Amino acid sequence: MTAEQRRNLHAFRGYVSKILDPTYILSYMTPWFRDGYSGLCEAIESWDFQKIEKLEEYRLLLKRLQPEFKTTINPKDILPEISGCLISQECEEIIQISSNKGLMAGAEKMTECLLRSDKENWPKTLKLALEKEESKFSELWMVEKGAENVQMKDLEDDEMKTLDIQIVYKEEPENQNLSQNPCPSSEVPPAYSPLKPRNFQLELALPAQKGKNTIICAPTGCGKTFVALLICEHHLKQFPQGRKGKVVFFAVQLPLYEQQKSAFSEYFERLGYKVSGISGEIADSVSVEQIVENNDIIILTPQILVNSLKDGTIPSLSIFTLMIFDECHNTNKNHPYNMIMFNYLDQKLGGSSDSLPQVVGLTASVGVGDAKNEAEATEYICRLCASLDTSVLTTVRDNLEELEEVFYKPQKLFRKVESRTTDKFKCVISQLMAETEALAKSIFEELGTVTLENLSRIQNRNFGTQKYEQWIIAVQKACMVFQMPDKDEESRICKALFLYTSHLRKYNDALIISEDARMKDALNYLKNFFSNVRAAGFDAIEQDLTQRFEEKLVELEDISVDPSNENPKLKDLCFILQEEYHLNPETRTILFVKTRALVDALKKWIEENPKLSLLKPCILTGRGRTNQTMGMTLPAQKCALDAFRTNRDSKILIATSVADEGIDIAQCNLVILYEYVGNVIKMIQTRGRGRARGSKCFLLTSNADVIEKEQLNICKEKMMNDSISSLQRWNEAVFKEKIHQIQVQEKLIRDNQGKVKPVVDKNNKKLLCGKCKTFACYTADIRVVEECHFTVVRDAFRECFVTKSHPSPKKFGNFEKKSKIFCARKDCLHDWGIHMTYRTFEIPVIKIGSFVVEDVATGAQTLYSKWKDFNFEKIPFDAAEMSAGAQDLNLQAMNGLE
Repeated sequence: MTAEQRRNLHAFRGYVSKILDPTYILSYMTPWFRDGYSGLCEAIESWDFQKIEKLEEYRLLLKRLQPEFKTTINPKDILPEISGCLISQECEEIIQISSNKGLMAGAEKMTECLLRSDKENWPKTLKLALEKEESKFSELWMVEKGAENVQMKDLEDDEMKTLDIQIVYKEEPENQNLSQNPCPSSEVPPAYSPLKPRNFQLELALPAQKGKNTIICAPTGCGKTFVALLICEHHLKQFPQGRKGKVVFFAVQLPLYEQQKSAFSEYFERLGYKVSGISGEIADSVSVEQIVENNDIIILTPQILVNSLKDGTIPSLSIFTLMIFDECHNTNKNHPYNMIMFNYLDQKLGGSSDSLPQVVGLTASVGVGDAKNEAEATEYICRLCASLDTSVLTTVRDNLEELEEVFYKPQKLFRKVESRTTDKFKCVISQLMAETEALAKSIFEELGTVTLENLSRIQNRNFGTQKYEQWIIAVQKACMVFQMPDKDEESRICKALFLYTSHLRKYNDALIISEDARMKDALNYLKNFFSNVRAAGFDAIEQDLTQRFEEKLVELEDISVDPSNENPKLKDLCFILQEEYHLNPETRTILFVKTRALVDALKKWIEENPKLSLLKPCILTGRGRTNQTMGMTLPAQKCALDAFRTNRDSKILIATSVADEGIDIAQCNLVILYEYVGNVIKMIQTRGRGRARGSKCFLLTSNADVIEKEQLNICKEKMMNDSISSLQRWNEAVFKEKIHQIQVQEKLIRDNQGKVKPVVDKNNKKLLCGKCKTFACYTADIRVVEECHFTVVRDAFRECFVTKSHPSPKKFGNFEKKSKIFCARKDCLHDWGIHMTYRTFEIPVIKIGSFVVEDVATGAQTLYSKWKDFNFEKIPFDAAEMSAGAQDLNLQAMNGLE
């Protein structure tokens, strides 16, 4: 069987196991079985799997010793001795892989084949082969005494060199453990009997299994998903005949949703339960109502349920019997988790007689918010418990020693690195920025009363900082609502300021990249920007700014390739990576950085660095779009994660914050935070990515304040743990009363806020282009399509914009994205939104953030970032109105012909 055929068989094995009756085909397969799988054939014919089951302890031992096996064994030397325990195709593959990919890859393949072997004598045969070759590994392969004694010998015998094994020992990633979890022996053949849950996992599951609402707080990598499966299984089995439970599991991120859906499907479908899921990617093409009705377990991104409760598709949370919130620390403010729990608490406190689902939250850290002492931290945690209606905080207390054997808290190391002492690149770019600022300031000289500085309150801004970025945004917003009696002059000034500040933003971005990566990467970023500027409108201002940049380009090129300008931060990063991979060539690393631009820059740096190029970096970034780059699509994220899990050649994953929360990533023993720091939750999550024994977590920064903040996070983590311990000592009735009081207070605040409804402004207003102030339409021309999309029905509006093909056309629900729309002025081309097909209509859909709203009566101008903040009279889209308009156009055309 080829590798492709094996992959195909793996893909549809579920259907084979459900449909195929082995008794009908066994007689045809017997000759083939006897030839290659004599042990399995004998077991099937006799219905006695004891011999195969006895091999399980040796399989577990070999899995544990695999890192040492593949670094010490020459597979070609021992293959002749053990070939009788393998099938001929496997022997050929081992030889081929050893020749093409190296001896370690060959030894890894040999391990895989031995783990699958059904020959009862393979452990002893391997022992004899090892002794014959005088392999040191034979000292670890203690066949006669069994795996348990080997483990004891590893721990007790000082003379045995087991340190390497302990360093590189890796437990299976969280989602790969799931197929080994327990289920009734009647459900699964004995040959596939799974591993039992650990005691600390049973401890975490127990309060929820008793029906209590609980938050489970346990380290990343200790199997919280497995605990959730145990809780679900217990919950579904407790219902008497004639009644059924219904579980909903929430995942906040799409990659996490995909991961959990796969895990739940694999675990529960073999037990006869129906599992399905809905995310925002498919919500418009499926029936939420039918999926919820027809399945026992539903995996959702939370906004799906928020929308379904709002539009009545899901009438009440009472249709569920258990809700599980993954990464439940997000239940605050206006997060979808909180929206769901507002509905729950309104039903609970409103005296409804309908039953409510049990609530379980999962997190690595409940956090402490802005708490400055233990009392404030305790109050913060109580509020989270109130939001989730939980009065039990579950942590591992009775089985801490066992947890510590599995979960290795990485050693945290702080490294203060130096920045460049002189930065010629920054000097040149700063000069260009100063010139650009001066050009922007000169626009206001003739006005006298208004200056560039007056447009923003942000002071003491420095080039190449986040504060400067904020200043640019503030100036652009002020510029969009800036007014003059002469509207043409107003348009000219606003458009010019928009161009100047856009260029300043790109220069600022380049300085940020240069600070943390190479000057070469920052320069390439600018060259790409100016190339795009040339390809667009390229008016007089843009020509002038481009010329100024190009006059400095040769100097910048020389600076960027000068070895004396190498970034000392990168030297330190290179040293750490070299040192760690020298100590352990099998090291797996996650490198966390702040921005996507930095992800790309560091990937190129590693690939082009001869000392590091063998690491073959993968990248993982978020899905949203920033002013700098497009995000990774969901398929690209999944592909990146799969590649890092399965491709052992790729030894480092460079990621933004998308990788620090919940997503299961191949186990790593080195985590590097490169100028990367957040709150206490983020710290615990990122550190939790390094799960292997002997793992390390480095914080590299040139800023002493960053180290201070991370040390503060460590203090907050201790404060959080102390507060949790304190709450666990509270009387449960007292805790419940505290939670109830908070819930009543919060509901009162919500109800009062809900009574104050914004006044709808029925006065007609103009929408002007946010960049050039050209008139676009009136609010009276706007119609609301399916409650969330805004189109313009005024025919003349079609003359105000131009279209360009959409980079990612897509169908969803009744909509199909066709193209993007831009301001029709050739010297503007400001992005206004998209052009879509809605049912049978071709409509423009505009985004309010691209426009300035001007009051027709007073001339006052206002800027809105979201439609929900703009309280004008919203008229629903009417198909009849559109049809009548089309008929009028046809009549006009016919009259013109006459």
